[in-house]
Amino acid sequence: MTKLRLAAAGLALTVLALPTAAAAAVQLGHPDATAYPTIRVSIVSPAGASVTPAITEDGQPVAGLQEQNLGKIKAISTLIDRSQSMHGKPLTDAIAAARTFVGKKNGSDQLAVIAFGSKPQTLSPFSTAGLDATESLTGMTADKVQGTALYDAIVVAARQLKANELPGRVIVVLTDGADKGSKHSIDDAIAAARQANAAIYAIGIEGTGFTPDPLIEIADKTGGQYYGASSTSALAAVYAKIADTLKRTWRVQYLTAARPGDRIHVEAAVVGHGTVTNVFTVPGSPPTDAAPSKIVPKGAYGPGGPLGIAALVAFLVLLATLFTFAGIRGSWVRSRISVHVGETRVTSKAARKQKRLKMLANVFRMTEKLFGKLAVWSRVSKMLERADVPLRTVEFFWIEIGAVVVAFVLGTLIGVAIPLVLALVVVAGSIPYVVVWMKMRKRLRTFEDQLPDLLITIAASLKAGHSFKQGLQAVVDEGHPPANVELRRVLMNASLGRPMDDALAEMADRVGSANFEFAITAVTIQRQVGGSLASLFDMVADTVRQRQQFARKIRALTAMGRMSAYTLIGIPFFIAAAVTLLNRSYMRPLYFTTTGRFLIVLGLVMMGLGSLVLKKIVSFRG
Repeated sequence: MTKLRLAAAGLALTVLALPTAAAAAVQLGHPDATAYPTIRVSIVSPAGASVTPAITEDGQPVAGLQEQNLGKIKAISTLIDRSQSMHGKPLTDAIAAARTFVGKKNGSDQLAVIAFGSKPQTLSPFSTAGLDATESLTGMTADKVQGTALYDAIVVAARQLKANELPGRVIVVLTDGADKGSKHSIDDAIAAARQANAAIYAIGIEGTGFTPDPLIEIADKTGGQYYGASSTSALAAVYAKIADTLKRTWRVQYLTAARPGDRIHVEAAVVGHGTVTNVFTVPGSPPTDAAPSKIVPKGAYGPGGPLGIAALVAFLVLLATLFTFAGIRGSWVRSRISVHVGETRVTSKAARKQKRLKMLANVFRMTEKLFGKLAVWSRVSKMLERADVPLRTVEFFWIEIGAVVVAFVLGTLIGVAIPLVLALVVVAGSIPYVVVWMKMRKRLRTFEDQLPDLLITIAASLKAGHSFKQGLQAVVDEGHPPANVELRRVLMNASLGRPMDDALAEMADRVGSANFEFAITAVTIQRQVGGSLASLFDMVADTVRQRQQFARKIRALTAMGRMSAYTLIGIPFFIAAAVTLLNRSYMRPLYFTTTGRFLIVLGLVMMGLGSLVLKKIVSFRG
């Protein structure tokens, strides 16, 4: 009797150990070549997310490898059968099990709920909030119309997942019977799931007359698994198994070097847990010109082919560089001796350069003809003049166009999302304008600081018996830029016959200083009505200095308000950058969902309005 008990215990341990051993092995799903040359495959690893599987094809490392662990962030579409056969306890148990599954999901996972009976119905769109899915499950009832649109529900879920930005995509479908009444076939459902790169995990309530073959086929061909439940009471345990399997599952895709019709060996290796190989034939017919070229050496088709081509390209680049430097050296020598031997190469080069400049001038002329009458064109021209930037308005316009084009091309090449590309274009287009504007403001502040000393110098010159023009010349000789530069231009205009009042008024408009305009107005009035010009300059200099001191005092008193504005504007960007660096998945819903992008735009608009209000509060116009 004792021996019999020992034998039974040993048999029981063996039976229990078999599933454990099976679960401990690396599992490689059926490869999918729907998006050829991209090969997709699912790998179930005992190591879970801690060890990344190594993938090889025919013993060679693969190119373009992308691996996504489904235990991390993912999008899950939960499909629940609510047909008439699920009425009562089966549907209640299914809802309770699904709610438990939803409650244990990762906080960053996006989850949607789709119920299907006679037709599919989306109860809850993708959301990271588990409460949305839980509330939609609570109100679910059995369908009053007969039918089980299983394949239609899978197609709807696949289309929604295809539009989702998360790389990990899963469909969990629960049903108690075969499809009845779908407009799509099982092949359509499999194709839709493959196009969305979604793995289907199917749960079948195996009652009387139930056939699991369609669900097994769907799960196998999409990289998922099939789970059978003997009763609805076991659904909670099945959902728990799926959650555990997802933590150990990797969705892998890479670019294959095989051609259609080739037979390949895909191998997955996990350190410490072994390897597994799947033999797979790439679908499609082999190309008719499969024979190797007679021109290309046979060795180029082997592993050393790319290395040889790279070496050849490097050699050609080196050769071209040497020829370029040799040509430059020869051109330099010829240019030095051309004057002595009578060659006209320099003249021809100058002619070609002049021709290119003429073409560029024609482009500039057409641009000025199209946009020269716009008000913004004149404002930019005045800004360039006030900043003392040696650029014409049309040249600055094409610099802006070049910055925008380069930013757009760069953003498109690196695959940035369209809203970020637009933001990059706006930033790139703003940089030249901001640089010129800051230079203009700096030059204006420098001139404002020099203005009281400039007026006192003119007054001193007038008191010494010199004329007004000689007083201006004293500022030109003894002053510093930009005041002496601008006054030198005034004297030059006056020497060419322009009235002094007009030249000074033009300088006031060109510089953009309100204080200097005030001083010029006073001088113009005095020159018309008479009086002591030196005393007037002393009085204006004292007034300007008092205005500047008062403005500085106001700026000091409003410094705390300005700093508060800078802090309130900068904190959101700092927090967003810090959280993104620390936990990138936490911020993905904000960056890669429609709701998140809407919130970003809304936040930026509100920050802009708040900045204008704060600027109005702390600004002072004296």
